[in-house]
Amino acid sequence: MQHAGGAPLPPPHAPGQPPHDWAQPIEPEATAPLRPGTPPPAPPYQPAPPGPGPATAQLPAHPQSPPAPAHHPGAPHTAGTQQPPGQGWHGPAPQHASARPPSRDTTGHVALPPGGPVPMPQAPEGTGATTLAVLLIGPAGAGKTTVARYWAQHRRVPTAHISLDDVREWVCSGFADPQSGWNDHSEAQYRLARRTCGFAARNFLANGISCILDDAVFPDRPVVGLGGWKRHVGPGLLPVVLLPGLEVVLERNAERSGNRRLSDEEVAGIHGRMAGWYGSGLPIIDNSQYDVPTTARLLDDVLARTIASPPSW
Repeated sequence: MQHAGGAPLPPPHAPGQPPHDWAQPIEPEATAPLRPGTPPPAPPYQPAPPGPGPATAQLPAHPQSPPAPAHHPGAPHTAGTQQPPGQGWHGPAPQHASARPPSRDTTGHVALPPGGPVPMPQAPEGTGATTLAVLLIGPAGAGKTTVARYWAQHRRVPTAHISLDDVREWVCSGFADPQSGWNDHSEAQYRLARRTCGFAARNFLANGISCILDDAVFPDRPVVGLGGWKRHVGPGLLPVVLLPGLEVVLERNAERSGNRRLSDEEVAGIHGRMAGWYGSGLPIIDNSQYDVPTTARLLDDVLARTIASPPSW
């Protein structure tokens, strides 16, 4: 093939090599015939002239990628420099965030010991540094929830407070309030809440966190008695009864609101049934004349004696 003026066309540049600067004369050896199997020699390097032209034309960049920087043969490559396809050496693939080693200050999965039945604790000198599972029993208005929370907050070791009434009220739609009558639905929800509390207590204890639970357990009602708590928590559960006088219970109940407030007749009936704990062998605290900090101190003393001489229940 020839130009219109009769001069032969120069051969196309070899793949992977920069196009020849057609402004320079063609050297004779560039068009000399080659032996079969001999790669064509690279043309001598000529610097590209300033301004746009065939020697500085670039491949079209990806629509979402910045244009690749111009690169001359023989110039050193830098790691991570983007090269057009088929030209030059490609640097190592960029490291992804998922390939980096995890940082030491990040929070990952923490394996927790499974909860099991709570054993009887060893007799200590006091209970401040002992992991315990306590069940605080009392009628409505006895102050068991307030005392249990205060006792848990002022211990020297991690301690959790679990209130059965709070867990029962996790049921929002279809809540079976025992005040409306004790039936199959209220009993089923009570059993479910007690089992949930026992499950939580076992897991807390297995991970070194003491627990104090509070519930109005009746001595004459096996359905909601101590047997269920012992079965769900373990033989190491320490029951203590909080039983102030009737006048104090009625006064404290009058300060309540919502579904936590009962009628005076209901309070008196519950208080009378709680009197059955006398003679049961369980420790009883009459906190009629004590404030919350004093009652919590008495509870700690009672627990220390209970650990040294566990009751049979």
